[in-house]
Amino acid sequence: MVTVDRLTKMAHFTPVQGLPTAAQTVSLFLQNIYRLHGVPESIVSDRGAQFTSRFWRCFCRALGISVDLSTAYHPHTNGQTERVNQSLETYLRCYTTYLQDDWATLLCTAEYAYNARLHDSTRCSPFFLMYGYHPAPLPDLPSVVPVPSVATRLRALRICRTKARTCLIMAQNTYKRYADRHRTASSGYATGQRVWLSTRHLRLSCPSKKLGPKYIGPFTIVDMIGPVAARLRLPARYRFHPVVHVSLLKPVGANPFVGRSLPPPPPVSAAGSDMFEVARISIPVFGGVCSSILWIGLATILRSVPGSLPLLSGLRPLSVLFMRLIPGVRVRCVS
Repeated sequence: MVTVDRLTKMAHFTPVQGLPTAAQTVSLFLQNIYRLHGVPESIVSDRGAQFTSRFWRCFCRALGISVDLSTAYHPHTNGQTERVNQSLETYLRCYTTYLQDDWATLLCTAEYAYNARLHDSTRCSPFFLMYGYHPAPLPDLPSVVPVPSVATRLRALRICRTKARTCLIMAQNTYKRYADRHRTASSGYATGQRVWLSTRHLRLSCPSKKLGPKYIGPFTIVDMIGPVAARLRLPARYRFHPVVHVSLLKPVGANPFVGRSLPPPPPVSAAGSDMFEVARISIPVFGGVCSSILWIGLATILRSVPGSLPLLSGLRPLSVLFMRLIPGVRVRCVS
């Protein structure tokens, strides 16, 4: 379990066997964080089961701790801890054995190397910001050590500390360079804007997601929650959280065909007759004595006899539905 202080950037690395439960997470918090730093004002975490459980929320509420969960499918919300995780993985990858059974014993060296190093954002080490001084490092080994095992152990600790600082510096510089390539100054989205939503983390009903749409929508932004999260107005059929990160959105572009006149579609021949697409059916509000149909592809509006709408015989199944939807209007199908 990795815990990072937002102000001083001090980190604590706690080895855990398997995924802890909510009760175990509380015990780890009391043993490794509370005894050293007291009760924090707020905790930003991912959406793991132990952090979304009722037990954890009640525990934090009782202590007056604000629980802030990261945005779904966007770990950058808690990017500080995610960055420390990547640096820690790089360090352990360099030192752990092939069987990877000794990484827990290396966490103490990694934690000291991280907290003793100058942080890029604060220009101070986490140790200095937390305690006001730099803890003494390992001293130089004397020329003669009476116990050979002690000399071997101290030499190994010194080598690990030196290499750990080098690996952590290289890892942080590399991750920063790659992360800055995809960052922008601001999202540029606003309330009321229509956007497309990426299907990267959505479960689609289509048989193959690879052949499915890359974006769905468009949807309207109801509210901007900070500069990097937006709340969308979703239809009831979508069963996912309406707050998404702006990296999953794409603005709806302007219609390139605005003002361009398109020719009407040609009629479809069926049963020896020409069939046109219906554009509009107009029914008077008062009395219903006259109705009209606007056909796409015809210059004139064909008006029906009072109280009835003439349709082609191919539209006979729709006539029954039309009369059910609009009572008082009789549809007459002609050949």
